[in-house]
Amino acid sequence: MRNRRPRQTIEIPLPKAAANHVRCAVYTRKSTEEGLEQDFNSLDAQREAAEAYIASQRHEGWSLIPERFDDGGYTGANMDRPALAKLLTAVEARKVDCVVVYKVDRLSRSLLDFARLMESFDRCGVSFVSVTQQFNTTSSLGRLTLNILLSFAQFERELISERTRDKMSAARKKGKWVGGHPVLGYDIDPNGGRLLVNTAEGLQVKEIFDLYLRHNSLMPVVHQLERLGWHTKQWKTEAGRERGGKPFIKKAVYMLLTNPLYTGFVNHKGKLYPGEHEALVDEATWNLVQSNLHHNGHTNGGGNKNKYGALLRGLLFCVPCGAPMVHTYTAREPKLYRYYVCYNAQQKGWKACETKSVSAPGIETAVLDSIRALGRDGKLRAQVVAGVEADDRSRRAQIEAEQTELLKKLHKLNGDLARNAADKKSGSAARFDRIAGLQQEIEAVERKLTEVALKMKATEESAADPYEIQRTLERFELIWDSLTTRERDKLIRTLVTKVGYDGRTGKVTIGFRHAQGKELCHANTNNQ
Repeated sequence: MRNRRPRQTIEIPLPKAAANHVRCAVYTRKSTEEGLEQDFNSLDAQREAAEAYIASQRHEGWSLIPERFDDGGYTGANMDRPALAKLLTAVEARKVDCVVVYKVDRLSRSLLDFARLMESFDRCGVSFVSVTQQFNTTSSLGRLTLNILLSFAQFERELISERTRDKMSAARKKGKWVGGHPVLGYDIDPNGGRLLVNTAEGLQVKEIFDLYLRHNSLMPVVHQLERLGWHTKQWKTEAGRERGGKPFIKKAVYMLLTNPLYTGFVNHKGKLYPGEHEALVDEATWNLVQSNLHHNGHTNGGGNKNKYGALLRGLLFCVPCGAPMVHTYTAREPKLYRYYVCYNAQQKGWKACETKSVSAPGIETAVLDSIRALGRDGKLRAQVVAGVEADDRSRRAQIEAEQTELLKKLHKLNGDLARNAADKKSGSAARFDRIAGLQQEIEAVERKLTEVALKMKATEESAADPYEIQRTLERFELIWDSLTTRERDKLIRTLVTKVGYDGRTGKVTIGFRHAQGKELCHANTNNQ
């Protein structure tokens, strides 16, 4: 038997650098945008230190990838950062083997967010290095040390926030200006942050207070300021963007007239403290203006109770400009005259819209007449009832779908929690982090489920009874007068989706619950 020569195997060794090649990504972050415009800023300093560290590990096969991950002007309290999102995408795509930062808190100041980031890194086989705090994330001790350090970073951030709030509160009580949007009449001292009187604007503020005392009404003041060409305070942000400088509307005039800053005081949590800045309005003028505003009932949108039974409140819109029409009234003893006024006309003056206003009783009667006509038309009546039922079903279906999705998510989270609790392979610190994160997610989902259940209950309680709607429409003449204001309001909103009024033609468009259930009629626009 011939001896066979042993089969030879040729081994080709891989280059050492290729076997140990570690692709490193440098992540940098700065909380504010201050100084980022400089040639060499904080982000550059962080990156330079990280690059030097990577170069020192070149013998281990470390190399820097060219892509940059810099978040300038983003807080570390959350993960809503574009460069961080870009880094995580690169990690998931297996383009990175190691993430290098200058300090741990550059990556995150939240313990929970940091645990999630470490979990993502572990899943993709990515290591983590802090240049100034050298840790090995592959060991449980290194991870525990990182978590302890991050806990202190989070504590420090919260402590700084509390100190800042306390400092601002103390400063306001001492009458200091601690920031906010500049107001007409004052400039902010760039050296000390105090309020300095702007002479030209200060004269405008005094004139606006005098104008209101002369006219005793906001709209004439708005018209006069428009004629004068005066505008609200204009200023530049730190980023150089222009803000303000808009024509005065009713709300802006009201806000100016009720700002106690002009009396030399600073408002803090409803209490007034003597300020460091100079007053522009004397106490007598201020008190007289506030008294007149209170007497005239200008509450800047406050107090929305339907005291006068405005049936179309929230439903009526101006056709020419698309703005809502708000309910108002004029008292002339012994009668009360009610109107719906276009919001644009109310805020910017009558020239801003062709509709202006309409008699409330006139347009409400037009809508009620249309409902009566609908009640007499069996086909339209059936369509509206079917539309109301369909809307109720659709709302319930949407809530049920939301509830189903939340229950699925809760089931998955509970499963993940059980698996992590039973996992004996992972380090205890890593397992604790994952369990803590899952518990927080479960609590958030359970809160949403409670909200959805309350929403479903409210929907069921407010659902319309088709039989009652049918009966009400058939006997509208007999039933309407016996309803309370609240019942009338609910009925109108059950039947009507939107009412449009065109002041140019006097035409009213009424949208009922069903697309085919629409009527056109003419409103009586005479004052009643």
